Amino acid sequence: MRYDSQGLQITTDSTAASNAINRFIHQALVYGRDAETSILEAVAADPDCAIAHAYTAAYYLSQESAVDRHRATFHLDSARHHSSSATQREQLYIQAIAAWATGHMTQAIALHTTLAEQFPQDLLSVQQGQYHYFYQGDKTGLLHIVETVLPENANNPYWLGMTAFALEQCHRLAEAEALGRQAIALERHNPWAHHAVAHVMEMQGRSQDGIAWMESFAPLWDDCNSMLYTHNWWHVALFYLAEGDLQQALALYDQHVWGKARPDSAKDQVGAIALLLRLELQGAEVQPYWQQLTPHLLPRLHEHALPFQDLHYIYALARADQRHLANEMLASMAAHTQALPLSQRRVWTEIVIPAAQGLMAHASGHWHQAIAHLKPVLPHLWQVGGSHAQRQLFKQVYRNAQLRGDRYPHVRSPFRLSA
Repeated sequence: MRYDSQGLQITTDSTAASNAINRFIHQALVYGRDAETSILEAVAADPDCAIAHAYTAAYYLSQESAVDRHRATFHLDSARHHSSSATQREQLYIQAIAAWATGHMTQAIALHTTLAEQFPQDLLSVQQGQYHYFYQGDKTGLLHIVETVLPENANNPYWLGMTAFALEQCHRLAEAEALGRQAIALERHNPWAHHAVAHVMEMQGRSQDGIAWMESFAPLWDDCNSMLYTHNWWHVALFYLAEGDLQQALALYDQHVWGKARPDSAKDQVGAIALLLRLELQGAEVQPYWQQLTPHLLPRLHEHALPFQDLHYIYALARADQRHLANEMLASMAAHTQALPLSQRRVWTEIVIPAAQGLMAHASGHWHQAIAHLKPVLPHLWQVGGSHAQRQLFKQVYRNAQLRGDRYPHVRSPFRLSA
């Protein structure tokens, strides 16, 4: 029995495994690019270590793809197999990951909340709980789980970064910025805290401040995983878009957003799609870029890992003139919906499918169809997850459809239309 860097017991006698677990914990908290390597080293050093397998399963599940879900299954089965000798905390964590893997998100969140109450120094579990709350659209829960562990973590820079982001999502912008800056004063290499403050500046329309803020930290992002590297540069591009500098925003797409993405990464794909669409809505010519994305989206047609992701994929396919693929995906989404528990089925039936139909209509220049599908669901789209900044895109699409529909009241019009 050993202790990890958070002061928590881990069931292994291997020094190599415990050292690798500690590297993984740090990499996870800083969104480092070596998280996968580190946790696989732990598994290799002690194949009987249940928590190492559970961490590996969680890592692969967070990639939100069918391929990585398959990888996660092996490690989750191994974690369960070796869990009889694990600590109470490790067993709770394994149960939380198992609930996630089977789509029981309420149970997964409840288990991470229990872990926060009983083992408040376990920031890795808190981070995982926040992830689930985020994609449930539950901003109150996003804040509650970090507040639960406040006494143990008040001066922890990574806890401060998590809390800053949660406060921003709860519209407590001044507090969010203060905590984000405090986090960075304690640990400058804290890309999630950089990101949290950027969200505040985005919501307040402080685009010049945002450019200066984010670019001052950008060299530190080279050590990030592709998700946060590309996402933080995505925020920089949004600030340039707010300044009307489409050329620089597109250059950042080429250099840092899609240019440094993992082409098979779901989250990197979503960021690229979201930026392309914003560029196009402001008048940039990006049609060839849609075509370039299409081959990488083919594995997504029947995955349905997250509704937030699906809405981006289906728009990109329709915008790339792959109407048959978009229709195939829409049909697959409808079939997927019927297999869901009733609580989840309602969100897909009443919100996700109509939103997808509206986005497809907009991508094809059918403005009035887009308005008809999107208008009823816009107030409810928070339930698909994503941040305020990310969900603003759907409102922008709707407003764009209104503008174009007014100009072309009776016929389908070309997508490109000067505002």
